[in-house]
Amino acid sequence: MLSDLKNFQTALEQLEAERGIAKEKILETIEMALAAAYKKDYGKKGQIVRARFDPSSGKTEFWQVKIAVDESMLKTEEELESAEENAAPENPDERRTRREAEIQELEETPTAERKVRFNPERHIMIDEAKKIKKGVKPGEELIFALEAKDDYGRIAAQTAKQVIIQRIREAERESVYDEFKGREGSIISGIVQRVEGRNVFLDLGRITAILPQEEQIRGERYRIGERIKSLLYLVEKNPRGTNLYLSRTHPQFLVKLFELEVPEMAAGSVQIKNVAREPGARSKIAVASSAQGIDPVGSAVGQKGVRVSTVIAELGGEKIDIIEWSENTEAFVANALSPAKVLDVEMNEESRTAKATVAEDQLSLAIGRGGQNVRLAAKLTGWKIDIQSREGESVAQATEEGEVSGESLEEKKD
Repeated sequence: MLSDLKNFQTALEQLEAERGIAKEKILETIEMALAAAYKKDYGKKGQIVRARFDPSSGKTEFWQVKIAVDESMLKTEEELESAEENAAPENPDERRTRREAEIQELEETPTAERKVRFNPERHIMIDEAKKIKKGVKPGEELIFALEAKDDYGRIAAQTAKQVIIQRIREAERESVYDEFKGREGSIISGIVQRVEGRNVFLDLGRITAILPQEEQIRGERYRIGERIKSLLYLVEKNPRGTNLYLSRTHPQFLVKLFELEVPEMAAGSVQIKNVAREPGARSKIAVASSAQGIDPVGSAVGQKGVRVSTVIAELGGEKIDIIEWSENTEAFVANALSPAKVLDVEMNEESRTAKATVAEDQLSLAIGRGGQNVRLAAKLTGWKIDIQSREGESVAQATEEGEVSGESLEEKKD
């Protein structure tokens, strides 16, 4: 590995191009690995060893770092004795973890507040430091060149190799996380790789994502090798890498599908104001236009319904009602009950209830199968909706949470 250092320039460029890992990041990990290997074979306990690697020449420089300290930064004998008395017995792993925590705390604590146990391998008293570098201040680092070694030996080479591999994997995981975190909330296209239980795993190229059962449209079946679209709704980082969670039931998935099909939405001249969705069955979207002369409903439907048909096909035949959003609440509620024609809407601000009056022949349309239409309309508008006949008889009620009550709902068919 180390005998091929001069060829690293090409390898670095390939890693940057193929894996998207910055060359500087890889160089940093290589230098950390070389410093660790040098310290393992030639260093002393407590030393801070750093390395600088030149990929063009393959040469590596090593130096030791010492931190200038004064008496105020050192722990007193009493403090050291107290710390030792209160310390519980530790196994090697606990001791290593504690030491790492101490080093991190030291690095994060302002110089003036640091108190350390003096170690001649990593500290130098301020008086001695000033003899080497004039004007040095407590907390500053002094560097001392170390002899470069041409042959690190088999163990050091293996150590460096393993650390480099580990660091590159970490950098790649970070690169994957950054890439997909930036795509959170957008549509992802992937190939079905495998199905485990009810969970579906999609190959996205650099990583595999999961489509959980609860995020799948009821009744859909997924075949190995099939390419499907989903919403990337959550990107999580964990010690082992990055987890991606997909959804085909999320309301935002419907929004993003329309944005792909409707240029006016992508341009921002038509917006989807709200969505109410029962995945796989029926959805309602409220659309509005911010530009004069553009029909928001017509734009979403498309010529001969081609745009909305494409979205419906992607959702496995899910019915979609496209209504025009309105600042006028009465008009909005009436539109939301489409395809039923509403005769009148009476609003009660105090109870946030809308009483919608419809003709007898429109009652079944207004309510929908099992109350679905009025339920979605209530979710879409955020108002409780009470469906009434012309005689003032209340036939069905729906809350903004989607709860429906009323007489003979199952008899009211679309």
